[in-house]
Amino acid sequence: MRTQGARSNDKNLANEPADHALGRSRGGLSTKIHALTDTFCCPFTLLLSPGQAGDNPYLVPLLDAHRAHDTEAFRLLADKAYSHPSTRKKLRERRISHTIPERSDQIRRRKAKGPAGGRPPAFDKDRYRERNTVERGFGRLKQWRGISTRYDKYATTFVGGVLLGAIVIHHRVRK
Repeated sequence: MRTQGARSNDKNLANEPADHALGRSRGGLSTKIHALTDTFCCPFTLLLSPGQAGDNPYLVPLLDAHRAHDTEAFRLLADKAYSHPSTRKKLRERRISHTIPERSDQIRRRKAKGPAGGRPPAFDKDRYRERNTVERGFGRLKQWRGISTRYDKYATTFVGGVLLGAIVIHHRVRK
Protein backbone atom coordinates (compact mmCIF):
# COMPACT_ATOMS: atom_id res chain seq x y z
CA MET A 1 0.00 0.00 0.00
CA ARG A 2 1.35 3.41 -1.01
CA THR A 3 1.38 6.05 1.68
CA GLN A 4 2.07 9.05 -0.54
CA GLY A 5 2.69 10.10 -4.12
CA ALA A 6 1.09 9.11 -7.36
CA ARG A 7 1.28 5.67 -8.92
CA SER A 8 4.19 5.01 -11.22
CA ASN A 9 3.62 5.83 -14.88
CA ASP A 10 6.17 3.20 -15.88
CA LYS A 11 4.52 0.89 -18.39
CA ASN A 12 7.23 -1.79 -17.98
CA LEU A 13 7.42 -2.76 -21.63
CA ALA A 14 7.42 -6.49 -22.37
CA ASN A 15 10.92 -6.50 -23.87
CA GLU A 16 12.31 -4.04 -21.33
CA PRO A 17 14.39 -5.36 -18.42
CA ALA A 18 12.91 -4.67 -14.99
CA ASP A 19 15.91 -2.55 -13.97
CA HIS A 20 16.27 -0.80 -17.36
CA ALA A 21 19.97 -1.75 -17.34
CA LEU A 22 20.53 0.73 -14.52
CA GLY A 23 22.69 -0.15 -11.56
CA ARG A 24 23.73 1.74 -8.50
CA SER A 25 27.43 2.29 -8.02
CA ARG A 26 29.53 4.80 -6.07
CA GLY A 27 28.82 7.51 -8.63
CA GLY A 28 25.06 6.91 -8.69
CA LEU A 29 22.97 5.20 -11.33
CA SER A 30 24.97 3.91 -14.28
CA THR A 31 24.89 1.54 -17.23
CA LYS A 32 27.71 -0.53 -18.73
CA ILE A 33 28.05 -1.03 -22.46
CA HIS A 34 29.70 -4.32 -23.39
CA ALA A 35 31.07 -4.25 -26.93
CA LEU A 36 33.12 -6.12 -29.47
CA THR A 37 35.07 -3.82 -31.78
CA ASP A 38 36.90 -4.44 -35.02
CA THR A 39 40.42 -3.38 -35.96
CA PHE A 40 39.08 0.00 -37.15
CA CYS A 41 37.84 0.81 -33.59
CA CYS A 42 34.20 0.47 -34.65
CA PRO A 43 31.88 -1.19 -32.10
CA PHE A 44 29.76 -3.78 -33.90
CA THR A 45 28.19 -6.03 -31.25
CA LEU A 46 26.74 -4.36 -28.14
CA LEU A 47 24.98 -5.34 -24.91
CA LEU A 48 23.87 -3.33 -21.88
CA SER A 49 24.08 -4.23 -18.21
CA PRO A 50 23.62 -2.45 -14.88
CA GLY A 51 26.64 -0.39 -13.87
CA GLN A 52 27.60 -2.50 -10.86
CA ALA A 53 27.56 -5.77 -12.85
CA GLY A 54 30.84 -7.46 -13.59
CA ASP A 55 32.25 -7.72 -17.10
CA ASN A 56 32.97 -11.44 -17.17
CA PRO A 57 29.37 -12.78 -16.90
CA TYR A 58 28.38 -10.78 -19.99
CA LEU A 59 31.09 -12.15 -22.29
CA VAL A 60 29.23 -15.31 -23.31
CA PRO A 61 25.93 -13.48 -24.07
CA LEU A 62 27.95 -10.93 -26.05
CA LEU A 63 29.64 -13.70 -28.05
CA ASP A 64 26.25 -15.37 -28.62
CA ALA A 65 24.83 -12.09 -29.92
CA HIS A 66 27.84 -11.73 -32.21
CA ARG A 67 27.61 -15.31 -33.52
CA ALA A 68 23.93 -14.76 -34.36
CA HIS A 69 24.91 -12.45 -37.23
CA ASP A 70 28.58 -13.23 -37.93
CA THR A 71 30.18 -16.66 -38.03
CA GLU A 72 33.60 -15.55 -39.26
CA ALA A 73 36.55 -16.56 -37.08
CA PHE A 74 38.16 -13.84 -34.97
CA ARG A 75 40.62 -13.40 -32.12
CA LEU A 76 39.35 -12.02 -28.82
CA LEU A 77 41.60 -9.50 -27.08
CA ALA A 78 40.37 -8.86 -23.55
CA ASP A 79 41.67 -7.33 -20.34
CA LYS A 80 42.26 -9.00 -16.97
CA ALA A 81 38.58 -8.74 -16.02
CA TYR A 82 37.99 -11.71 -18.33
CA SER A 83 40.90 -13.77 -16.98
CA HIS A 84 39.03 -16.58 -15.29
CA PRO A 85 39.56 -20.29 -15.91
CA SER A 86 35.87 -20.82 -16.70
CA THR A 87 35.99 -18.03 -19.31
CA ARG A 88 39.06 -19.53 -20.95
CA LYS A 89 37.35 -22.92 -20.95
CA LYS A 90 34.22 -21.51 -22.65
CA LEU A 91 36.36 -19.77 -25.26
CA ARG A 92 38.22 -23.04 -25.98
CA GLU A 93 34.90 -24.90 -26.29
CA ARG A 94 33.72 -22.33 -28.84
CA ARG A 95 37.09 -22.49 -30.63
CA ILE A 96 37.67 -18.76 -30.18
CA SER A 97 41.34 -17.88 -30.05
CA HIS A 98 42.07 -15.30 -27.38
CA THR A 99 44.75 -13.16 -25.78
CA ILE A 100 43.95 -12.40 -22.16
CA PRO A 101 46.57 -11.53 -19.53
CA GLU A 102 46.62 -13.55 -16.34
CA ARG A 103 45.80 -11.73 -13.08
CA SER A 104 48.53 -11.54 -10.45
CA ASP A 105 46.50 -13.51 -7.89
CA GLN A 106 46.03 -16.31 -10.43
CA ILE A 107 49.77 -16.36 -11.13
CA ARG A 108 50.55 -16.58 -7.38
CA ARG A 109 48.00 -19.36 -6.86
CA ARG A 110 49.32 -21.37 -9.81
CA LYS A 111 52.94 -20.99 -8.66
CA ALA A 112 52.03 -21.91 -5.08
CA LYS A 113 50.71 -25.24 -6.32
CA GLY A 114 54.06 -26.02 -7.90
CA PRO A 115 54.03 -28.58 -10.71
CA ALA A 116 50.37 -29.37 -9.94
CA GLY A 117 49.47 -25.78 -10.82
CA GLY A 118 49.84 -26.45 -14.51
CA ARG A 119 51.37 -24.26 -17.13
CA PRO A 120 50.47 -20.62 -17.64
CA PRO A 121 48.01 -19.75 -20.41
CA ALA A 122 49.58 -18.56 -23.64
CA PHE A 123 49.91 -14.79 -23.91
CA ASP A 124 51.22 -12.73 -26.82
CA LYS A 125 52.36 -9.25 -25.69
CA ASP A 126 52.66 -7.91 -29.23
CA ARG A 127 49.14 -8.96 -30.15
CA TYR A 128 47.75 -7.62 -26.86
CA ARG A 129 48.95 -4.12 -27.80
CA GLU A 130 46.11 -4.08 -30.34
CA ARG A 131 43.54 -4.17 -27.51
CA ASN A 132 43.50 -0.39 -27.46
CA THR A 133 41.03 -0.60 -30.35
CA VAL A 134 38.35 -1.39 -27.77
CA GLU A 135 39.19 1.65 -25.67
CA ARG A 136 39.32 3.87 -28.76
CA GLY A 137 35.96 2.50 -29.91
CA PHE A 138 34.44 3.41 -26.53
CA GLY A 139 36.09 6.82 -26.79
CA ARG A 140 34.32 7.40 -30.08
CA LEU A 141 30.98 6.34 -28.61
CA LYS A 142 31.43 8.54 -25.54
CA GLN A 143 31.81 11.60 -27.76
CA TRP A 144 28.03 11.41 -28.11
CA ARG A 145 26.65 13.27 -25.09
CA GLY A 146 23.47 11.19 -24.93
CA ILE A 147 25.56 8.02 -24.66
CA SER A 148 28.13 9.30 -22.21
CA THR A 149 25.49 10.69 -19.82
CA ARG A 150 22.53 8.32 -20.40
CA TYR A 151 19.55 10.64 -20.18
CA ASP A 152 17.16 7.96 -21.45
CA LYS A 153 14.83 6.25 -19.00
CA TYR A 154 14.37 3.02 -20.95
CA ALA A 155 17.18 0.67 -21.91
CA THR A 156 15.59 0.09 -25.34
CA THR A 157 15.78 3.82 -26.08
CA PHE A 158 19.36 4.04 -24.80
CA VAL A 159 20.55 1.01 -26.77
CA GLY A 160 18.92 2.53 -29.85
CA GLY A 161 21.05 5.64 -29.38
CA VAL A 162 24.15 3.53 -28.83
CA LEU A 163 23.42 1.54 -32.00
CA LEU A 164 22.85 4.75 -33.97
CA GLY A 165 26.18 6.07 -32.70
CA ALA A 166 27.92 2.81 -33.66
CA ILE A 167 26.39 2.91 -37.16
CA VAL A 168 27.48 6.52 -37.72
CA ILE A 169 30.99 5.73 -36.46
CA HIS A 170 31.11 2.67 -38.72
CA HIS A 171 30.16 4.68 -41.81
CA ARG A 172 32.51 7.57 -41.00
CA VAL A 173 35.50 5.28 -40.57
CA ARG A 174 34.83 3.15 -43.64
CA LYS A 175 34.02 5.85 -46.23
